Amino acid sequence: MKVKDYKDLTVWQKGIEIVDEIYTITDKFPASELYGLTSQMRRASVSVPSNIAEGFVRNYSKEYKQFLYVSLGSCAELDTQLIIAHRRNYITRAKMEKLAEDINHESRMLASLIGKIGQTTSNEQRATSNEKRETNYVFSCTGKDN
Repeated sequence: MKVKDYKDLTVWQKGIEIVDEIYTITDKFPASELYGLTSQMRRASVSVPSNIAEGFVRNYSKEYKQFLYVSLGSCAELDTQLIIAHRRNYITRAKMEKLAEDINHESRMLASLIGKIGQTTSNEQRATSNEKRETNYVFSCTGKDN
């Protein structure tokens, strides 16, 4: 399947689901955390699909990968913030573990996609890692563990 829009990427869709979950749980955080952990968790979660989208529209594989690495970093940041939220008794262990599992899955999909971008195929040889990306590049990130 040829992906023409970042919204068709399973990794982007899963990122949006994580954003929804984070907004739901942080709605219940104490008001004193509004500009602290609540804000940080929301920004980190929003960063994941936002950077996937921004990278997708870039013309170069190297740039796309850089944005995906930012998304991957935001996953690690969010995972850490979940631990903090649990330690502060803002979320249950079960909720923390469920969201951590979702974030881990998202991270694996991102890593898989990063590995696939810019790979040479029998039909194309990339002269440099900064060669212009074809608009009909096929991404096979299906959401399954690759």
